[in-house]
Order: sequence, then structure tokens, then C-alpha cells
Amino acid sequence: MQIVPASPADWADIKRLLDGSALSTDDLSPDLLENFLVLREGQILVAVVGIEGIGPAALLRSLAVSEHLRGDGMGRHMVAAAEVLARRRGVVSLYLLTTTAADYFSKLGYRNTPRETAPAGIRDTPQFSGLCPASSSFMVKPLEVKP
Repeated sequence: MQIVPASPADWADIKRLLDGSALSTDDLSPDLLENFLVLREGQILVAVVGIEGIGPAALLRSLAVSEHLRGDGMGRHMVAAAEVLARRRGVVSLYLLTTTAADYFSKLGYRNTPRETAPAGIRDTPQFSGLCPASSSFMVKPLEVKP
């Protein structure tokens, strides 16, 4: 299995996995998958993650792993791959919103931060401005610049 860039052809499988993981797809479309990564097991899409907003700050979003692979470290690998992609795109701070996985992300180096500290580009995302409830944990991880 190899983590690869998503393509518009992956849309139906990504939507199925996100819907099955109770993650919003309201603001996604096949055209917005440019900064998404997927993992397939044979022909079956088994994991997805994306970043939104390129520049110094971006949002990690839509991390989903098929139920049969949860607990095997696949989510951690997907997040690490998204962080590499973010660094390549010039991101120095990666943010996320979560209602259920704050403990998981804190183990990956993300820290809670007040919502009012969100950069404008993050505040303007549909995830931040309305799709994720105000009670969501808002977290950030500074990304080290790697040569």
C-alpha cells in the first residue's frame, strides 16, 4: 500500500469513506482534491486526508481510515504524509478542528489553541466558520522546516 495524491476520479470513494466516518463532505467536490492524499488496499480506498489553504497556515482535514485498519498506525502515516505535503506547499503552521480526536492528535504533536488566534485564512474556511461546531477542539502544530 502506498499513499498517493488524490484525483477527481477518487471522489466517490473519498465521499463514501468520509460519510462512513461521520465527517462532513458538504464543502468538498472533486475539483478540491488537489491537496488530498489517499491510500488504497488493492482497488479499495481505505484512507484519506487533506490539507486546505496553502501558505503559512493550512487546515488538516478529512482524516479517515477504514474501520478494519484503525489502530494499525495508518492514521498516523496519513497525517505524516499530509504534513510533508504541507511543508512542500510552504505551510509552517498546520491547524485542525476535531470533535472526537483531540487526544489522538495531541499524541501527534498538535496542541489546543484558542479559536480567536486562528489566522484569517483558517477562519475563512467552511470547516472553521460553520461546518465544525464551536465546541470543536481547535489545534495547531508548527511544522519544522526540513531541508
